[in-house]
Amino acid sequence: MAPLQQTIKAVIRAGDEVGYVAECLEIAVVTQGRTLDETVKHLQEATALHLEGEHLADFGLREKPTLVLTMELDLAHAQAS
Repeated sequence: MAPLQQTIKAVIRAGDEVGYVAECLEIAVVTQGRTLDETVKHLQEATALHLEGEHLADFGLREKPTLVLTMELDLAHAQAS
């Protein structure tokens, strides 16, 4: 049996039209927001609701896990040499 994780990894990226989309990598949680702050708040709420009343070990998680966020950015200003 694999050791239980203390963290839930999530990625935030720009939305297709406006705002941002956040998606957890280990559990089925996806949310969005107009600003980064709003997106992070929605991710925290959605993750807490998804795990509420669940046995965290069933998800491979320890008690009181934390979110680790990574943000994907386009390299719009980078140029190939």
